[in-house]
This record gives sequence, structure tokens and C-alpha cells, in this order.
Amino acid sequence: MYQKGQYIVYGIRGVCEISDIITMEPPDSRQRRLYYELHPYYQKGSRIVVPVDSGKTVIRPLVTREEAVRLIDEIPQIREMNVETDKQREARYKAALNTCDCRVWISMIKALYVRKQDRLRQGKKMTDLDQRYFRTAGENLHSELALALGVSREEMAECIRSRVKGEK
Repeated sequence: MYQKGQYIVYGIRGVCEISDIITMEPPDSRQRRLYYELHPYYQKGSRIVVPVDSGKTVIRPLVTREEAVRLIDEIPQIREMNVETDKQREARYKAALNTCDCRVWISMIKALYVRKQDRLRQGKKMTDLDQRYFRTAGENLHSELALALGVSREEMAECIRSRVKGEK
């Protein structure tokens, strides 16, 4: 069980702070349950209440500073996601986001970047679907790493770029 004040990753909602742990009796039950009251870090004013024992959505601790640095250093070795057909593209992207796994997000971002470059060479734009998932995966990754490393989310892309280029 996580603690009040702890930062976690909650599904596709991303980084959240556990502001409270409360006991409630759900309308469809007679048994009281523990719930996390979550506040998405980058969505001020939002509130999510989720059962502590819910297995429907991935809830995991935020990466540590050391894990974030190690992950950024591993980016060149992470292979891009392979999507065989356009038909399975959205399902693969959605599944990748739902893993809440930074390495999977990086794999997806790399695949989308390569696809974007290929389309640009052909004189085409990035599709709306690709653009949406590229932005979402990037925001999720940058949000978590930024908080772990103590930098702003806006600075995170440049921090990653410079570290991967060897400007540690």
C-alpha cells in the first residue's frame, strides 16, 4: 500500500500525488473499502478516488532519480516498437500506454518518430492518430522523469536529448 503524500503513476492519468487514504462504503456494497484520493500532478484541480485494492488500472511508484538517469542512459539501446500493419497500430499504441512502463513508452516514441521521418520523406504529414499517441507517450514519460529529476516537464525533452548525446 502506498502512503499519503507519495507520488505514483496511475494508468494513463500519469503522475498523481496521494493526498489522502479514506474509507468509504460504495453504493453497490455493504462493505467499507479503503480508497486513494489522487490529485494528478499536471492537472491542477482534478481529483480521482480509486480503491486501494483495484486491479483494473496500473498503479506503480514513480521511478527514483537513479532509475530515471539509468533509463535515459539506456534510451539508445531500447528498440522501437514493431507494428506490422496499420490495422493494429492504434491497438498497439493504446496497449503500450496502458502498460505504464517507461521503456515501452520510449519504444513507442521511437517507432512514431521513425514513422514520422519516413512520412516526411514521402511528402506526407504525421497522421492525427500518430500525433496524438506520440504526444501522450511523450507527456507521460517527460512528466514522470521531470518529477524524479527535479526539472520542469518542459525542460525534460532537452535534458534527455543532451544526456543521450553525451553532454551529461
